[in-house]
Amino acid sequence: MSYHSLEEIIQVCEEKEIPFWRAVLLEDMNDRSVSEAASVETMEKMWQAMKHASSQYDAEQVSASGLVGKMGGRMEAYRMSGRPLCGDFVSKVIARALEMGESNACMKRIVAAPTAGACGVLPAVLVPLYEEKQMSEEEILQALYTAAGIGQVIASRAFIAGAAGGCQAEIGTASAMAAGALVGLKGGDDRQITHAAAMALKNLLGLVCDPVAGLVEVPCVKRNVIGAVNALSSADMALAGITSRIPPDQVIDAMREVGESMHVSLRETGEGGIANTPEARKIRQTLDM
Repeated sequence: MSYHSLEEIIQVCEEKEIPFWRAVLLEDMNDRSVSEAASVETMEKMWQAMKHASSQYDAEQVSASGLVGKMGGRMEAYRMSGRPLCGDFVSKVIARALEMGESNACMKRIVAAPTAGACGVLPAVLVPLYEEKQMSEEEILQALYTAAGIGQVIASRAFIAGAAGGCQAEIGTASAMAAGALVGLKGGDDRQITHAAAMALKNLLGLVCDPVAGLVEVPCVKRNVIGAVNALSSADMALAGITSRIPPDQVIDAMREVGESMHVSLRETGEGGIANTPEARKIRQTLDM
């Protein structure tokens, strides 16, 4: 896709009198020279892969390093106990985010959205909505196009890799994508979609990428939870009529500036932040033996 700003997508929506998701779909058709049916088929395959990854989670499996595993199962059991502070739906979102992040660490098939390290955010909010029959498959596919458009603009204006801009580029982008997708699903307008994305991204601005022992496990898996819950709150704020005081595209530019200013030790090298704590250094030494 060739969109370089969220404002550009909105302008297309206004000129052609089409929703945000369709503007992204049309650009995908144009960019890849494919029919609408072919574009939708590709998106449907990604959605099926997300659903399959969620349903195939193994609550007893742990990663090869032993750092993560079983957390999704524990969260689901806690949710089923009826005692979660966050309520049933948000607790389910938390469980799904953990499950997907752990599946990635266990080398299972996931959908990078936009990256493997942030693979849990988008399905964590979409799969429960679908499972509870709040949204149809057609509506979910439309939401995925909305998310894709937001992710593409962020990739174009800034970056989506932790090595380039810290975890704000991965979990932050995923959270922005999910927030925008949720607003579209709930009937929000095109500008509300972009403001939800902007607020989600602002809330995670400056988030560093500091994987313990260089593995996408700690603290990465739990950050998927933060990204998913952040997306829910940002979407609800946008749907309530709350906007980002800073224009969405300028928020993306600010994220790029922050990422470029980060020390290299905080950009996926495993040399700073959480990765440089005494316990993390001990873990790395143990795994290197």
